[in-house]
Amino acid sequence: MQVTRPDSLKQSLQTPLGPVTLTETGGVITALDWTNSPATASPLLAEAILQLQAYFDRRLTRFDLPLDFGTGFAEQVRRAMSAIPYGETRRYGDLAREIGAPAQAIGQACGANPLPILIPCHRVLAAKGLGGFSAKGGVESKVFLLRLEGAASLLI
Repeated sequence: MQVTRPDSLKQSLQTPLGPVTLTETGGVITALDWTNSPATASPLLAEAILQLQAYFDRRLTRFDLPLDFGTGFAEQVRRAMSAIPYGETRRYGDLAREIGAPAQAIGQACGANPLPILIPCHRVLAAKGLGGFSAKGGVESKVFLLRLEGAASLLI
């Protein structure tokens, strides 16, 4: 569960996966939740909404937003996920070798990603199969995003 600071701003967007709410704290995007919240607009949130709309319209392949990557191990995993190109996938084991951590820890860090879609945890697959996904709809939402990006041929 995300903890919202008093100075956090929120804005929601209706997506093909249902409503999502972006949270901005201190000039960075800190969360993307599968909810609908009352809006507290900001220029950064307006830009993030535009970029998400462009992503779902297949006009954007890389987000250009200040994101909270966290610190330590979580930051390493989130940056590794962010480096996976649009339309491509990696396995938990691939990231594990890159970072030097167990694949299970990579899977747990992917599941704890507070910025799904923006930090593309949907592009990380299990050794055999898809692995999980935090969105409403779970794995079906992951498949939707991979198909949107043209990675469907990579699915097992």
